[in-house]
Amino acid sequence: MKLHVQRLGKGFPFIILHGLYGSGDNWLTIARNISGLCEVFLPDQRNHGKSPHSGEHNYQVLADDLLEMMDEYSLSKAVILGHSMGGKAAMWFAAQHPSRVSQLIIVDISPRSYFDSSDEGSHSAYHLKVLGAMAAVDFNGVTGLGTIDRQLEESLPDKSLRQFLLKNIEKKSDSSFSWRLNINTLIESLPDLGAGLEPFIASGKVINQFPVLFIRGENSGYIKESDIEIIRQLFPEAKVVTIGNAGHWLHAEQPAAVIAAIRKQLTGSV
Repeated sequence: MKLHVQRLGKGFPFIILHGLYGSGDNWLTIARNISGLCEVFLPDQRNHGKSPHSGEHNYQVLADDLLEMMDEYSLSKAVILGHSMGGKAAMWFAAQHPSRVSQLIIVDISPRSYFDSSDEGSHSAYHLKVLGAMAAVDFNGVTGLGTIDRQLEESLPDKSLRQFLLKNIEKKSDSSFSWRLNINTLIESLPDLGAGLEPFIASGKVINQFPVLFIRGENSGYIKESDIEIIRQLFPEAKVVTIGNAGHWLHAEQPAAVIAAIRKQLTGSV
């Protein structure tokens, strides 16, 4: 699938894969701050942003999309950063195509499954609630984002979450509004998006051909202490850095600290 891609800077290639509900635009602040070191590629993943919609959405097709994008731009290898869903896609890609990765930076996600165990059921319920609220928006007669926000508020009281979701609104040439996200496919694909890299871990796969950094938010539960052992089963030499006073969207909450961690990784190894 041909993805919509933004490019900025010059130097070695650095690809950033956004998370669920996101787009390349969410990482522009980070990209601009590191573009003096490298050429940054900001793809919108399928069913997000300005990229095409598809009835398939799982980590295999996301990894395939990344491979196709790298081939399109003649990138023999690249530093790959992925956040959340993008982090899982990046790990899946690295497990299958390690020779195409020069460094791997994973932001606030681990290789484990997030939806299978009972104590993680809240992840599935949370995303079903968010996507359900988005699917329920009635765009008839909508004249601005305020009307959409009020509809979302009935189910999603978190204002910062709503503001993030509203970045996915598209105003068409006839002044009507719609979601850029392929919401129906994402709802159907939630079990696939909750999956982990257990097939690679169970096979004894070890990835140590390039430097690996995991960045987690101090207030986020996505990378627990118990996950570090799982991470090092697949990436035995991985480093783990914790960003203080940050949750799952740490690149928006603490951008300076995230930029510093990325710069330290790049300048120390590239």
